[in-house]
Amino acid sequence: MTDSPLLITGAAGFIGARLVQACNEQGVDLISVDDPSMMGTREEHTGLDFGRVLHRDELLAILESERPQVRGIVHLGACTDTTEMDVEFLTRVNLDYSRALWQFCTVTRVPLVYASSAATYGDGAQGYDDDEGAMASLKPLNPYGQSKLDFDLWALQQESLKVAPPHWSGFKFFNVYGFGERHKERMASVVLQAFDQIRESGRVRLFQSHHPDYEDGGQMRDFIYVEDVVRVLLFALTHPIERGIYNLGTGTARSFKELAEATFKALEAPVQIDYVPTPEDLRERYQYFTEARMDRLRSAGFDAPFTSLEEGVGHYVARLQSRQEA
Repeated sequence: MTDSPLLITGAAGFIGARLVQACNEQGVDLISVDDPSMMGTREEHTGLDFGRVLHRDELLAILESERPQVRGIVHLGACTDTTEMDVEFLTRVNLDYSRALWQFCTVTRVPLVYASSAATYGDGAQGYDDDEGAMASLKPLNPYGQSKLDFDLWALQQESLKVAPPHWSGFKFFNVYGFGERHKERMASVVLQAFDQIRESGRVRLFQSHHPDYEDGGQMRDFIYVEDVVRVLLFALTHPIERGIYNLGTGTARSFKELAEATFKALEAPVQIDYVPTPEDLRERYQYFTEARMDRLRSAGFDAPFTSLEEGVGHYVARLQSRQEA
């Protein structure tokens, strides 16, 4: 089975394409699932071998009819737009599709690794602890986060019923940044937005703080470099870590101001930041602090250090400049 291909959904996406690259470097055969028209058409796909390409809308039927042998499934394909309000669409794409892949992995006895989201934590009032016993009480702020939480809870229920893949893990991604995200446009990381703004005007715009405990630009996030995310996904696929759902951040929150300063430094440009009011419709649900508790993943055996914000931004900016993704 280890000679069988790895099946990746969302293979044309931001994280998916970087996972494809890592698999190419390791000589892993692939079945790549996404919209074929998007594969190989983006700058960040240059040099990638997607292997056998399947349309995401045809995958479930092919799994049913062919029952292809795979070494595992990494399920990254989903609607990741946090502003999507069509609940029926999100249920179909983020919940029902994921359930079908779970059932395939359960029946065929192959590992499943899938993407959850830190959006399941809502406003963070209950913290960012990936204790599975507390997940049912989480309150996401939007339908996207709810769709991700719904699958997490369903997966835990199936595990309790012993109707599960032989080896599975879900990861709550925090703020992922890195090369290959330009197609995400307004959903791209602040690193890419800062890069573009500095190239255009020499300045960066950040939200003002409307919270007495945070200075302007002092709002904090757990920023994780995409290459680290890929390393964790491959680790989970190849190591028998305890089945369950894990946070995937660095465990260290950093401010947007620090992120902007790292981008200026990477571009060797003077720091010039303008603080603009946070839109009224965002203020009430704006998060001022997110930080992943990483104890469980560390206890599960992943002990590699995470890339620092300064190092990750430096690598990212250098790649943007060299590949002219901008």
